Parts: sequence; C-alpha cells; structure tokens
Amino acid sequence: MSAPTETEPMTHRQVLEALSGLLLVLFVAMLSSTVVSTALPKIIGALDGSQTQYTWVVTATLLTATATTPVWGKLADLFDKKTLVQAAIVVFLIGSVVSGLSQNAGQLIAARAFQGIGVGGLQALVQIVIAAMIPPRERGRYNGYLGGVMAVATVGGPLLGGLIVDTSWLGWRWCFFVGVPFAVIALFLLQATLKVRTVRRPDVKIDYLGATLIAAGVSLLLVWISFVDDSFAWLSWQSAAMVGGSLVILAAAVRVEARAAEPVVPLEIVKRRTTALAILASLAVGMAMFGGAVFLGQYFQIGRGYTPTEAGLLTIPMMAGVLGASIVSGRMITKSGNVKPYLVVGTIALVPGFAALGTIDHETSLVLVGGAMLLVGVGVGMSMQNLVLAVQNTVPLRDIGAASSTIAFFRSLGGTIGVSVLGAVLARRVADRIHHDLAAAGFPTSGGGSAGSLDLSALPEAVQHIVRAAYGDATGHIFVISAGIAVVGVLASLAFKPIRLRSSLDLTADRS
Repeated sequence: MSAPTETEPMTHRQVLEALSGLLLVLFVAMLSSTVVSTALPKIIGALDGSQTQYTWVVTATLLTATATTPVWGKLADLFDKKTLVQAAIVVFLIGSVVSGLSQNAGQLIAARAFQGIGVGGLQALVQIVIAAMIPPRERGRYNGYLGGVMAVATVGGPLLGGLIVDTSWLGWRWCFFVGVPFAVIALFLLQATLKVRTVRRPDVKIDYLGATLIAAGVSLLLVWISFVDDSFAWLSWQSAAMVGGSLVILAAAVRVEARAAEPVVPLEIVKRRTTALAILASLAVGMAMFGGAVFLGQYFQIGRGYTPTEAGLLTIPMMAGVLGASIVSGRMITKSGNVKPYLVVGTIALVPGFAALGTIDHETSLVLVGGAMLLVGVGVGMSMQNLVLAVQNTVPLRDIGAASSTIAFFRSLGGTIGVSVLGAVLARRVADRIHHDLAAAGFPTSGGGSAGSLDLSALPEAVQHIVRAAYGDATGHIFVISAGIAVVGVLASLAFKPIRLRSSLDLTADRS
C-alpha cells in the first residue's frame, strides 16, 4: 500500500487496513483500565491495600496519562506518528508486565503510573492519526468503529477481569499480562498497514518545562485531595502549602505556555470558543464518567456481595449504552454534518443517569441500577468522541495533534480529579459509617482495620454485613456529586454554536 499524497485521499480499503492496527491499539489501552475494574477489590485485598491505595491504582494511571498526553500530541505534530504509536505501545507493554509482577500495593501503583505514560500516548495518538487520514465529515462514520471497539473493551474487560480472578490457576496478575499479546499483535499490524505522511519541521523545541510544571501542579493537587480530612485538616498548614503550591506551579505553567515557541497546550487554540467549551464539557464528562464507573465494580462486589465475574456482567447495561449511542450517533453525524445536537442530548442523558445512581444503597433493585447505567452509557457514547471531533473540525491539519491531545488531556484531567475526589469522599464516608456501626454493635474499633482493608473474607459474618452496608450506602453519595458535575457538561454543550463539519482533510478557508 503506497502512502497517499496530500491531495490524494485514502480509499475506504486503505483506511480500514490502517484502522485495524489503530483500533487494536485502542482496544489494548482501554482493556488495561477496564480489565482491573471488577478485579481491583480482590487485587487490593490480596496485596493488603487500603481504600486510598485502591483509588490510587486507578489515579496513578490517569495522572501520568493526563500529564503526558499533551507531550505526545505535540510530538505527533513534529515527528513520525507511526513511530510514536509504536513507542507508546512498548512503554505500555513494560508497564503491564511490571504491574503483573508487583509484590505490594505501592509497587503496583508505581508500575501503573509508568503504564499510564504509554496509555497517554495511545489515547492521544490514535485519534490524531485518524484525524490525519479522514476528513471530519467522514470521521463520524469511523467513530462508530471506535465506539464498537470501546464497547467491546469496556464490556469484555470487566468480564475478563472477573473470570481471571475467579479462576484459581490464573490469578489476578493475569489481569495485567492479558493485554501483552494484543499489544504485540498491534505492533506488527501497525508496521504493515499504517502509512501516514509526516510534515517535519526543523529546529523544533519541545516544551518539557511546561509539561513538567503541569504534571507537578496537578499531582500536588491530587495528593492533597487524597489525604485531606484524614492525615490533616482542611484548614491546616499542610492544606495551605499543597493548594497554594499547586496554584503557583500551575500559574507558572500558564506563563511558560504563553511564551513557549512550541507549547504542549497551545493557548491560542484553548482560547477559541469551540475549544474552550469542549474543554469544559470534557472535564465534566471525564469527571462524571471515570469517577462514577471506577466505583461500580466495588459497589457490586463489596456493597452487594457479587463475585468479580457477576460484577462484570452487571455493568453490561452501561457498555451497551456506549456501544449503541456511539455507533448510531456517529453514522447520523456523518449523514447530517451536525455535531451539537448529539453533544447536547448526550450530556443531558448523563444527568438523570447519575441522579438515579445517586439513590442507590446496598438493597436497591438491580433493574433500577441497570437502567441508570444504560443512561450513563448513552451519554458517554454520544459525547466523549464527538467533543474531540468538534475541536478537530476547527483547526488546520498541522495543529491536529495539539488540538486533539488538549481535549484528551482535559478529559483525563477531569477523570483523574473525579476519581481522586470521589474516592476520597467514599473512603471518608465508609470509614465513618463502619466506625459508627461497629461501635453500635459492640465491636472494637481501634485502628480502623475494618475500614482500611478491602479483604472481607477474614472478617466475622456480622462485621462483613456492616462493611458491605457501609460501601453500598456510601456509593450513592458519590454519584450525586457526579450528577452535579454532569450539569456543567450540559451547560457547555448548550453554549456551542452550530457546528458544521467540513468535508476536506485540512482547512481551506477561515479557522473559525
């Protein structure tokens, strides 16, 4: 297959050949998160970890993925996209293997952080390469394929993770090893099928200082969120130092980005109306989606007593919503060329979905829980990919990497903050509830061991019931927060001007 020239668009067959490797890459990246979602309670229990460490196993990957996404995106505007995708896969492979070999929760968190560097590259580069091959108007149709892969990974991941930890001769470590063969296959597929023209620019300088400041500022803020009201008070010198330090570092990052010749987050693009609104909506969608979904597996297992496999099956309604909504909306967008109506409907669907989940406790009907998850899935399927598409439509091809990775960055940032905030709220409410109920039942509460461990098997049956009720009842409160966050996404979507997708690969007239 010869590489198409700048004026010669790729044929449908060429696009599908290239997409085969890209979609497998996307599958691998998504599987790395979803395969552990139902397995994490058992993983953290086996490693004798705490609720805070449970949250950080997820947060660590999201944090490094968030911090490195804009760097990968900027590199994609400057260097060979194919080589970058393959490099991200290699980083992901190393992180997966080390995660599977971890001997304690701290090692697992560190390995997942390294794995997140590869995930950040994959989640940015797949969309960047697709944008470099396909005009925005036609991209809606191919977003349907993206939605299908997303649904397979999100539906199959929890089920696979549950089966792995429930199979004695495999064990939880295979939750991390299972993605390795897929990643290796993707490397070979991309080598054979992906041919993307790269425009090289001489004397390029990557803004590593800006990227470092962004990562440091966000990391410090997340560390504060995780430990405030537990290790120290809200009004304390530790809080002042962490929050103040984070704001100073982020302000310095903005100053550096404003002066950098090649900023990782270009302020010129960020300041445009469409991009700014897409960033706001992506923050809300990311916080609601990641923050809510991460704790569903824990709710079903610890709060309701289901096995990891059963917990995976119970999340199918959400994944069915993602699959159906992404495919249908993608095809309708290609047909009409309009994005805004689908963004509005999608973000609106998130609000009642999370509001309904906000009413759940440890005895709620599974029919209600399933219906609420379906609504959330529909909202995610209609909004997540289309927010990227809306921004890609407004920038020239030379800036597609920076624009795409900027949206991915803020979506991941929203997810990272969401998981951290909701995890901290959940941990505090669970600890308080368990302490209160144990004292009321006449059990000793010194040390908070029952609240700190996620391994229920060694606890007396009466204590297990108290812990399950605490988790089941506390989970509803974090979904109320998610519903409030989703409202921000609705307001941002309503503020969009009508978006008409262009049929050309690059901008030919204005840069609206």
